[in-house]
Amino acid sequence: MWLVTFLLLLDSLHKARPEDVGTSLYFVNDSLQQVTFSSSVGVVVPCPATGSPSAALRWYLATGDDIYDVPHIRHVHANGTLQLYPFSPSAFNSFIHDNDYFCTAENAAGKIRSPNIRVKAVFREPYTVRVEDQRSMRGNMAVFKCLIPSSVQEYVSVVSWEKDTVSIIPENRFFITYHGGLYISDVQKEDALSTYRCITKHKYSGETRQSNGARLSVTDPAESIPTILDGFHSQEVWAGHTVELPCTASGYPIPAIRWLKDGRPLPADNRWTNHITGLTISDLRTEDSGTYICEVTNTFGSAEATGTLTVIEPLHVTLTPKKLKTGIGSTVILSCALMGSPEFTIRWYRNTELVLPNEAISIRGLSNETLLITSAQKSHSGAYQCFASRKAQTAQDFAIIVLEGPPSIRAMRNITAVAGRDTLINCRVIGYPYYSIKWYKDALLLPDNHRQVVFENGTLKLTDVQKGMDEGEYLCSVLIQPQLSISQSVHVAVKVPPLIQPFEFPPASIGQLLYIPCVVSSGDMPIRITWRKDGQVIISGSGVTIESKEFMSSLQISSVSLKHNGNYTCIASNAAATVSRERQLIVRVPPRFVVQPNNQDGIYGKAGVLNCSVDGYPPPKVMWKHAKGSGNPQQYHPVPLTGRIQILPNSSLLIRHVLEEDIGYYLCQASNGVGTDISKSMFLTVKIPAMITSHPNTTIAIKGHTKELNCTARGERPIIIRWEKGDTVIDPDRVMRYAIATKDNGDEVVSTLKLKPADRGDSVFFSCHAINSYGEDRGLIQLTVQEPPDPPELEIREVKARSMNLRWTQRFDGNSIITGFDIEYKNKSDSWDFKQSTRNISPTINQANIVDLHPASVYSIRMYSFNKIGRSEPSKELIISTEEAAPDGPPMDVTLQPVTSQSIQVTWKAPKKELQNGVIRGYQIGYRENSPGSNGQYSIVEMKATGDSEVYTLDNLKKFAQYGVVVQAFNRAGTGPSSSEINATTLEDVPSQPPENVRALSITSDVAVISWSEPPRSTLNGVLKGYRVIFWSLYIDGEWGEMQNITTTRERVELRGMEKFTNYSVQVLAYTQAGDGVRSSVLYIQTKEDVPGPPAGIKAVPSSASSVVVSWLPPTKPNGVIRKYTIFCSSPGSGQPAPSEYETSPEQLFYRIAHLNRGQQYLLWVAAVTSAGRGNSSEKVTIEPAGKAPAKIISFGGTVTTPWMKDVRLPCNSVGDPAPAVKWTKDSEDSAIPVSMDGHRLIHTNGTLLLRAVKAEDSGYYTCTATNTGGFDTIIVNLLVQVPPDQPRLTVSKTSASSITLTWIPGDNGGSSIRGFVLQYSVDNSEEWKDVFISSSERAFKLDSLKCGTWYKVKLAAKNSVGSGRISEIIEAKTHGREPSFSKDQHLFTHINSTHARLNLQGWNNGGCPITAIGLEYRPKGTWAWQGLRANTSGEVFLTELREATWYELRMRACNSAGCGNKTAQFATLDYDGSTIPPIKSAQGEGDDVKKLFTIGCPVILATLGVALLFIVRKKRKEKRLKRLRDAKSLAEMLISKNNRSFDTPVKGPPQGPRLHIDIPRVQLLIEDKEGIKQLGDDKATIPVADAEFSQAVNPQSFCTGVSLHHPALIQSTGPLIDMSDIRPGTNPVSRKNVKSAHSTRNRYSSQWTLTKCQASTPARTLTSDWRTVGSQHGVTVTESDSYSASLSQDTDKGRNSMVSTESASSTYEELARAYEHAKLEEQLQHAKFEITECFISDSSSDQMTTGTNENADSMTSMSTPSEPGICRFTASPPKPQDADRGKNVAVPIPHRASKSDYCNLPLYAKSEAFFRKADGREPCPVVPPREASMRNVARTYHTQARHLTLDPASKPLGLPHPGAPAAASTATLPQRTLAMPAPPAGTAPPASGPAPAEPPAPPSAAPPAPSTEPPRPGGPHTKMGGSRDSLLEMSTSGVGRSQKQGAGAYSKSYTLV
Repeated sequence: MWLVTFLLLLDSLHKARPEDVGTSLYFVNDSLQQVTFSSSVGVVVPCPATGSPSAALRWYLATGDDIYDVPHIRHVHANGTLQLYPFSPSAFNSFIHDNDYFCTAENAAGKIRSPNIRVKAVFREPYTVRVEDQRSMRGNMAVFKCLIPSSVQEYVSVVSWEKDTVSIIPENRFFITYHGGLYISDVQKEDALSTYRCITKHKYSGETRQSNGARLSVTDPAESIPTILDGFHSQEVWAGHTVELPCTASGYPIPAIRWLKDGRPLPADNRWTNHITGLTISDLRTEDSGTYICEVTNTFGSAEATGTLTVIEPLHVTLTPKKLKTGIGSTVILSCALMGSPEFTIRWYRNTELVLPNEAISIRGLSNETLLITSAQKSHSGAYQCFASRKAQTAQDFAIIVLEGPPSIRAMRNITAVAGRDTLINCRVIGYPYYSIKWYKDALLLPDNHRQVVFENGTLKLTDVQKGMDEGEYLCSVLIQPQLSISQSVHVAVKVPPLIQPFEFPPASIGQLLYIPCVVSSGDMPIRITWRKDGQVIISGSGVTIESKEFMSSLQISSVSLKHNGNYTCIASNAAATVSRERQLIVRVPPRFVVQPNNQDGIYGKAGVLNCSVDGYPPPKVMWKHAKGSGNPQQYHPVPLTGRIQILPNSSLLIRHVLEEDIGYYLCQASNGVGTDISKSMFLTVKIPAMITSHPNTTIAIKGHTKELNCTARGERPIIIRWEKGDTVIDPDRVMRYAIATKDNGDEVVSTLKLKPADRGDSVFFSCHAINSYGEDRGLIQLTVQEPPDPPELEIREVKARSMNLRWTQRFDGNSIITGFDIEYKNKSDSWDFKQSTRNISPTINQANIVDLHPASVYSIRMYSFNKIGRSEPSKELIISTEEAAPDGPPMDVTLQPVTSQSIQVTWKAPKKELQNGVIRGYQIGYRENSPGSNGQYSIVEMKATGDSEVYTLDNLKKFAQYGVVVQAFNRAGTGPSSSEINATTLEDVPSQPPENVRALSITSDVAVISWSEPPRSTLNGVLKGYRVIFWSLYIDGEWGEMQNITTTRERVELRGMEKFTNYSVQVLAYTQAGDGVRSSVLYIQTKEDVPGPPAGIKAVPSSASSVVVSWLPPTKPNGVIRKYTIFCSSPGSGQPAPSEYETSPEQLFYRIAHLNRGQQYLLWVAAVTSAGRGNSSEKVTIEPAGKAPAKIISFGGTVTTPWMKDVRLPCNSVGDPAPAVKWTKDSEDSAIPVSMDGHRLIHTNGTLLLRAVKAEDSGYYTCTATNTGGFDTIIVNLLVQVPPDQPRLTVSKTSASSITLTWIPGDNGGSSIRGFVLQYSVDNSEEWKDVFISSSERAFKLDSLKCGTWYKVKLAAKNSVGSGRISEIIEAKTHGREPSFSKDQHLFTHINSTHARLNLQGWNNGGCPITAIGLEYRPKGTWAWQGLRANTSGEVFLTELREATWYELRMRACNSAGCGNKTAQFATLDYDGSTIPPIKSAQGEGDDVKKLFTIGCPVILATLGVALLFIVRKKRKEKRLKRLRDAKSLAEMLISKNNRSFDTPVKGPPQGPRLHIDIPRVQLLIEDKEGIKQLGDDKATIPVADAEFSQAVNPQSFCTGVSLHHPALIQSTGPLIDMSDIRPGTNPVSRKNVKSAHSTRNRYSSQWTLTKCQASTPARTLTSDWRTVGSQHGVTVTESDSYSASLSQDTDKGRNSMVSTESASSTYEELARAYEHAKLEEQLQHAKFEITECFISDSSSDQMTTGTNENADSMTSMSTPSEPGICRFTASPPKPQDADRGKNVAVPIPHRASKSDYCNLPLYAKSEAFFRKADGREPCPVVPPREASMRNVARTYHTQARHLTLDPASKPLGLPHPGAPAAASTATLPQRTLAMPAPPAGTAPPASGPAPAEPPAPPSAAPPAPSTEPPRPGGPHTKMGGSRDSLLEMSTSGVGRSQKQGAGAYSKSYTLV
């Protein structure tokens, strides 16, 4: 307490303001506003206010009530200090110990008050601090908070944290915040092995507390959105302080933290520090106030914590003026200036009273900061205070106001002074100002002698006043102005007081006469004299007479008696004063007896009084004397006065305890010196009462033995002795155990009580009572019956694994001191013969620890106690179970087996049974890398125990690294010892890093040296076998050359045979036994220049009679930068040996040579020149100048490759005389279409054709013809437009719990090499896609770090030099794992009593994915409200506060990343006695049968309704399908009827063409003609049908047909094309959602519509196609369609339902979308109007079959709805040239063509040589450049090996292989194709029985074909789709005409059933 007082006083001295010290009132410490103290210490609070001169200090409550002293509780000291004493919690009074006080100081200057002071007592109360368990992911942050009860949170703070009882020092990963939180950053697995506690300290009591131990659960990182772990809230902080705003979060990836203030990033200021615990701001300023936002973000989402920080400044008040003295009536203005935070309130006080506005006082200002007093009066003087308050903060200042009027002198009354005394004369001046006060007497300025004094305040003092000198007029003069004074006079009169002469009373005796005079010797007359006796006025009478004269008075007593004794006073008084003189009269009287002594009896031991009373004056002195004996007294002796004998005030003798020795004579003698002494004697007799003279106070008996109690008494006879036990009289006649015997022994009587035998109930007080006529006496005997003690009451305080703590209470010790204890214990199953004991335990101990117990065992325990009598019975036997302890033994038989390069399988067996110390819950596998440089720390993983043998696979290890592994078993108590470390090395893997320091150096034009250094050893992941160098060329056009690789064991390789002056990309990789490692970054190198190759071509044409023009192509291999071209010209017959040379710039590719001789031949050749020199010369051409030059084209034909959407120029420069006319045509089918000029095409004057923004359909052969009168010339340019690549074929090959492995087959590259792939994936129910970039060489990829048991969507796109291609179909795959389930082998409840139930959470099987949360709810059965509880995933959970004997319902829900599993159960608590309760029985009644019927009937009714509903739905679908098929039938019949009508000749009679019927139930195609019905059986795949069946002979001029085919897929041997029942990961969502677990065989149908416009002479081309599996026993023919048409009338949903109804929807959606994309490019397609009811599309794609396999590839695609009604088309891409030699197991689509002229328009790699020959010698195709001709040889091989043609036997194609036996044999296991083509011209030889060899092409010099004379096509220019040359809607007139000339039967059709 005194320490608190000292601190407060010290604080007061520091805060005293110097300017206040000199004022009349001031504050010592006005900032004291709160005092908190401990109730056990108390507090002393000095008053903050004081004054000078000293002020009166008082304390008040904030309500204004005075406080009073409360004894021992509260006291206010005289110096104004308030003291509160220490008190107990029961004495707490909120009005005293928790209230607001204030103190006032008052003196002449005024009265001020302090601010309210909150005085609060804090008493010691029990509280507990807690720390909750936390969860965190490895690498994340963990936050522990110390939870302090709110009742003490203000006084208790965290002082430290402990980790496993060791104090945590904030460093490394551990941080302690300002608020006491513990942060652990970068959480590791080993952090879960420790417990964490916080230590707190009470600010006032000083006591510390330790929390419980909390654990940290560490899980592996799992992708999750951020979660705020510790945020902040709004708070106020003082300016200048430091504040920490905590903010941390968890999530994976680890979230980034960003701070915002008022929505903006934090300003740059070194006061702001962003720690791991949050944001710290030091030296706070008011501008730091605002709203702070902590944003945490990762790739999965974001979260934020928001709070408001308010920085407040302390309030400071200044009141002016501080001191004001002014006159009455003036105006007073007080101004209160404030500094500090806003939102304050101002109150005004005067002399501690609240100022209220009135007529004279007003309070003004926005905040009431100005006090205005108008016409101030005297009453307005005083101390004014301005109080400013803001919440709990208060500040004040005060001012002293003094108000006075004009100076004047108060009226003075005349003064009467008493001579000889002092007199004061006051001259009171009121008003202001005045300067001096002076006194005058008789015009003399005073003082003028030593008896006069004038004070500054105007008071005149006269000492020892003299009548003659001091009497008179006195004048007070006050100077109020320099020359002006005011004055007032006063008269002083001096009076002389009386003087009495001394007198005395003579000694007097009774009866004497007495006369006493009282004489006044001086004094002013008149004088009055009176007498008083003992203060009372004496009146004459009763023998007393008073006689008075002018200055004398006498007192006369006629006969003096005792009543006249007293003090007599003579009093004389006059006008000046009253004086008196007092004297005493004493009257003497001899002694006499008032009461005389008489003989009397005294009782022994009692008090006795010997009476004797006397009087006299002076009072007599009494003496008592004693003479012993009963005879005549011989000699008296004074009675000794002791504590037992005393003389009473009345002179009687008191004997407090009469004894026998007091017997005898007593003499009372009195004397006072007046007269003679008097005396009287008396005799005292002593009587003896009954008394107990002997008895034992305590005695001991042995239980069961006889005991006697004796009691001896004496006294006057007769004496009676009575025995009592407690309060009960013992009657031996009633209680036979007792016997009483009495005998006389001289003057004593002896009584004996006998107990036969003694019993425990006799341990009481026995009493013997002795009684006679003079009294009675009692003797107490405490009997203690001793016996062996009762057994102690034994209880178990604590049970641990190997020890238990016992506590006992010894209830009855047998009335003998306990000498020791014995404890015995044994295994419950053993007998007590095998007990173990703890002997001779000290009796001073009441608890013991039993150690060396075995964990998880059941023990029986009992106890004995001992005293000197013997041993107790055994205590009640207790049964206890020791807790589990950490296992004492390690797991056995630990073995390691490397599984992969990053995993090791660990197997072991459980520890020995006797060393398990409980139930083994699981194991911790510790593993560490033992390679050099590793840290040696073990990484720990846990797994649950499953049995006696365990297996665990360690994943994500380093590759080819040695690991040491230890295994520890753990149970509920902890972890046991680890096994011996065993080492194993992971398998080899490919190197994870490329070689380092890769360098490339070009040595020559075809040699380069590549060098590198070995990758880091740690990344080799195995034994390095060597290196592989991969390199490929990069051409100018952006294409890549063929990849090559070289393998070496050295770190340097020389690359030879490289192309000259070519850019190369080089990569180097290292490889091990496991395979190739990571490639290095691409390194670019360019070979050096060399002499160029020859120009690729040369032309020379005459341009005039004396000049020729030579043109050439650049060299195919320039081998450098062409600097110039050199043209050589020589004339063999001219005799000139050296040729002429001409030079041109490298940009000019032609040259005109003039001045030549007409008619002379010249040899011309050209050579290119680089910086390395001149290259090889071109071929030599011979030319002769001519006078009239025919048209010649000097530009060259060939192939031009360009990306789409670029402008392309095709040059066609010509010469001739006259100037030639240039014409461009584009080949289509078997005709050439002139190139029209429009916005897309432009022909320049020099003949160059400009194509703007080329598209895929711009690809093709362009012919430029130059013509003049002398002839014509032609070149052909093959334009190849590169497009983005086609979609890859994506499939799933493998899945695991955290990964999905994907494989794919690239689609068509669009004419440009694929540069790479973009893989996108997302969670199934999310649209947040992640991108992965993959090398172009990869065909598989593994997605890692995925969520367990989760569906993912994946799609893939290829990228080439043009751009990214179309995305593959989206496939879905699911990682391994499922939702949790509760094991049937596990018990849900491990313990249930009347109020608690313990649940076993170990029974949850995680399904392969870690359980993240377990929630449970329970309720009493029959109630509605559920009680919720969340539990962690390990251990057990308790349900507490349950009702007794109650049935409960329980439902549990466990969740992991794969989903949630549920578990429900019912249980019943036990009754209060531990018994079980019966199950709840449902009430039986009459309604049971109805209930049973209802229970049975409801499912039946529901099932019936379900079947009916299903029937209705299927019927509706069937009707819709029938309607669509009927529409299809009608359309087909309409088209056939149209085809059978002639445009020229009307058809007579019924139509002769076939009718189309569709058998709906079997969904088969029936083609009917006039001869009957041909049913395509299930075993037919290809049926040839002649043209006769279509009645072409009837009407050869008009042919139009449409065919619709439906047929079940052949599944007998090959299986369905798409196995929809395959629901493995990676299948399409349609199949996954619609197909259940049952495997079913499904048929797949495809409808192909062949649509033709009914044109004159137009053949029908049936272009049907589908892929079939390899190995069909029916010889299935595989075909492909070029285009498809789809529904006009059906909307998207109906169309989608239609496809589902035929079970092929899963393969049509994206095909339709793809078709629409191509259809939009068909500008002319809008002119073809057809209404088609359905469109089913085959899964045709050039890359659906995998090389070397016969697996079916399913196409799971999605649908998009065309926006252009009526048209939906798809065009398949033909195979690439490099696919021609894939072999027999490769399926390659071949486009169908209707004629050879059509076939000419195929891309070069798809042409067959036989079709370039004619019987009549005419070449149907234009001249082909040599390079293109070479490509045909490649195609020839392809077509002869992989093509099967099904033709009518009557047809005779030229040069085509016949489908004979060899061909059939060769195609029995190959995908096959059916072609429908028109017959060749007449006269061709029939085909051979085997494959005919292809003939060579026609020579290039063959004449061009004659211009076509056939009629133009009505349909206008045909339309292209994709890379195909034809559209389904295009018609050719010439081809049909030729075929019709062959007659009926020359045209064959084939139908492929799909």
